[in-house]
Parts: sequence; C-alpha cells; structure tokens
Amino acid sequence: MERIGIIGSGRAGGALGAALASAGYPVTGVSARSRASLERAARLLPHVPVLPPDEVTRRADMVLLAVPDDAIATVALSLPFTEDQYAVHLSGAHGTSVLRGIAATPVALHPPMTFTDAPARLAGVVFTATAPDRALVERLVKDLGAEVQWIAEEQRARYHAGLVHGANHLVTLVSQALDVLRAAGIADPSATLRPLLTATLDNTLRSGHDALTGPIVRGDAETVQAHLAVLRGRTASTYTELARATVELAAADGRLDAETAARIEQVLERDRTGEAPR
Repeated sequence: MERIGIIGSGRAGGALGAALASAGYPVTGVSARSRASLERAARLLPHVPVLPPDEVTRRADMVLLAVPDDAIATVALSLPFTEDQYAVHLSGAHGTSVLRGIAATPVALHPPMTFTDAPARLAGVVFTATAPDRALVERLVKDLGAEVQWIAEEQRARYHAGLVHGANHLVTLVSQALDVLRAAGIADPSATLRPLLTATLDNTLRSGHDALTGPIVRGDAETVQAHLAVLRGRTASTYTELARATVELAAADGRLDAETAARIEQVLERDRTGEAPR
C-alpha cells in the first residue's frame, strides 16, 4: 500500500488520515501548526509524527493536501514533489488544473460530507474524482469502504455549487425556520421540525420534486399571504424567493394551473414591492 502523508490536520485531513490508517495504509507524517490541529492530530493519528510539510512530502507516495481551496496551488508548488508521487487535494470546486506545474500525478478527490473531530464513517459516501489514474483512485476509495464517481474538470464548479446549495443553504433555511417557530412560542422547535424535515428530505432524495407538498402546490394563495404578513427581514426575503422557485416547480410539472400560479405570484410581488393587498 502507498505511504500516505497529510498536509494540514483540519477536520477533513485528520478524519481521512485516520480512515486511511484504519484501512491499512501507512500514514508516515502529518503537518499541523495551530493548537487545534496539533490536538486533532494527536487524537486521530496518535502514532503519526508531526513534521514540516516538505518532510511529510518526502516520506510519502501519496500526499493529501487538506488545506483551504485558495491555498491548494500555493502549497502544492512549495512542496518537493517527484514524478513517482501522487498529490491529492480534497476540494469539491477544483479539479486537477489547480495542481498544474507540480511533478506529481494530480488527483482531485472530494468526499461530499461534513467531518467532525471524530473518525469518519465513509460507508455509503460517494467520492467525486477527477484524475488521470483511475485505477489507483478506485482502489483507494474501495479500501475506505466508499464509492467513487467521475466528473469532468470543467464541471467541478457546477458540481460543488449543487452541493453547497443543497447542504450549506439547508443550514441557513432550517436555522431561519427554527427562529420563526421560537418566535411563535414553540418551546422545542427542533423536536417539532425533525419528523417533518426527515420525512421531507428522504422523500425528496427518493422522488425529487414529486415530494413537494404545502400551500403553494395546493394553490393556497391566502395562506402564503398570511405567512408573508408575519415574517420579517432576511427570513421574509428567503421565503419569498424560495416560494417563487416553488411556484415555477409546481407549475412546470402541471400540479399548479396557470391562473393559480399567477395569483400566488401577485401575492409575492405585492410583498416585494410593499404594495397593500387588494
């Protein structure tokens, strides 16, 4: 098995390093600078020496560049790579072009999941890869108990935008919903939302937009108007924009007729302009 070196002991680097070590890969070095990174390395990779980045690189066959997206190119160019090595970055937005100019074989390998300070559970995770050496990547991911899908270099930004829109913005949306429920006097908004959100997410992942329910798909324009009357600030604008997208979705698949869609659009437009409802 390839010797693994890890540049950066953030959550992703630490968790993936621990997963690789558990899969039998020799992790020969890790770089860490901050106190949090040093503590994480000691906890997740207790038998791995903490070394300067250049020494981590010299000891490895495969180097994981677990650094922020904007630092990948600069860090990679600063390391003493050889033609016999692999340089693997973990960014979703970048492909292999960000590693242009180094001697090592470039690999873009993104795990679409959120890491914590605990060892990662990778079963069922589908890594997204861009690389010239498919056989090595497929073996590596299989050894981790995960799966891999391939994506073209020019589609990386679109792929990552989809992930961010679905995951990061979900956090924003749910946080706003919790605030609204709390303002309504709900003592435990998380307990109230959890069954609905869990069922909705499962249904959507299984059935796509066919899982859509609620006042818009039912054509309840007055209910939407009542919501807008009580929402304020950023939450109101988020609701309005998502409601517009929902109208388009429901109208496109025929569940909302043109007249009803237009009526809900009028409600949303009056709210945007501040015009009093007629």
